[in-house]
Amino acid sequence: MMSARHFLSLMDCTPEELLSVIRRGIELKDLRERGVLFEPLKNRVLGMIFEKSSTRTRLSFEAGMIQLGGQAIFLSPRDTQLGRGEPIGDCAIVMSRMLDAVMIRTFAHSTLTEFAANSRVPVINGLSDDLHPCQLLADMQTYLEHRGSIKGKTVAWIGDGNNMCNSYIEAAIQFDFQLRVACPEGYEPNPGFVALAGDRVTIVRDPREAVEGAHLVSTDVWTSMGQEEETAKRLKLFAPYQVNRALLDLAAEDVLFMHCLPAHRGEEISLDLLDDKRSVAWDQAENRLHAQKALLEFLVQPAYQPV
Repeated sequence: MMSARHFLSLMDCTPEELLSVIRRGIELKDLRERGVLFEPLKNRVLGMIFEKSSTRTRLSFEAGMIQLGGQAIFLSPRDTQLGRGEPIGDCAIVMSRMLDAVMIRTFAHSTLTEFAANSRVPVINGLSDDLHPCQLLADMQTYLEHRGSIKGKTVAWIGDGNNMCNSYIEAAIQFDFQLRVACPEGYEPNPGFVALAGDRVTIVRDPREAVEGAHLVSTDVWTSMGQEEETAKRLKLFAPYQVNRALLDLAAEDVLFMHCLPAHRGEEISLDLLDDKRSVAWDQAENRLHAQKALLEFLVQPAYQPV
């Protein structure tokens, strides 16, 4: 019964599977741009559990399911017994008997693993405190579209060693690129992920050192959801880590800049950076839709056969 494929981390797929999902994302994007109706998930239902707020994740999964012919149901903690202390395992057993897949955006990564262990349908990580793998599918699709294969390239992550940074480390392993992380002391990514990546990941203090010759530069807000009380302290500490045009000038000639958004202009990026021709943040945001549609198609059983 528990044989469903889950996507809690980039490590849940082989490098070949990940590449085929992002290539499929490019194909599905083309179908949508040409107005071709393609509904392999007709009558399929995705349940979406949100313990954290969301714009892109909710929109992309909901629109994606509708475009694939299915439906999506939005559940906030207020709408479910989870918010009133029903055990996660019990919730998973019941929900997975009614739904065809479940997407969860949560705090503790253990919520996802426990839900998945008790679910008979695919469970997708829409973001946890540890990882944000769906965003990396979009990022890798964006790089592939603009520059071709990222294999062997150099990527710089500037700022907080947060869940996005952890997912970039997993991407370095799965897509075979070098990752340089520039962060203040005490804000490094999870040591477990760093150890797993071996010599593919280097941690430095100086953002200029990280960016030098890089083919992709990425950053994120300095204060993640749930850390709001640290904002003032973080603003001061991270000030030298702002990505601006001068910093990007140190990167490779054909560098791309990405940001998973929402962006705080004037903080982690300069006011004008998203308007720089090297920035592909808007394509990257749109690709959440296409990459996740490819992921849903990969994980969810196609529509019922007529009797």
